Amino acid sequence: MDRCCDHDSACVFANALRTRTAVCALSQRLALAERDVLVCTSPVARTNCGTLAALLHERARFALRLPPPGRPLVHAQALRLQCGGLTGLQASLGAAQPDVHRMVGQAQTLHGSLTELPWPQIVAAIVAWLPRQRGRPR
Repeated sequence: MDRCCDHDSACVFANALRTRTAVCALSQRLALAERDVLVCTSPVARTNCGTLAALLHERARFALRLPPPGRPLVHAQALRLQCGGLTGLQASLGAAQPDVHRMVGQAQTLHGSLTELPWPQIVAAIVAWLPRQRGRPR
């Protein structure tokens, strides 16, 4: 993934952590100017999360009509990729808690590689994921 928030170690799944769709034991809030940035405290874990994020983008590109890698995503697309992808990963692993670092490690242990995940199930969760509705339904 590309650099985010003007910080080299910015969390790859910061959108999902901010929406409380997932948690991560390795994320840390850092005050940068007038804003808070979520950073990853482990370079190895950040690389693994970057790999997962790139695979989520690649595998869901057609289903979500995403732009090619390297082109920016609309915020809603980034949310759908991250939140839906982590929700799908949690369901495919049967994980009790959506802890990003633990799920990535568990996925690598169970499947040997992130490329061997059950992608049809994960992409279906990405497509099905909808943001929380604001206000009262009419």
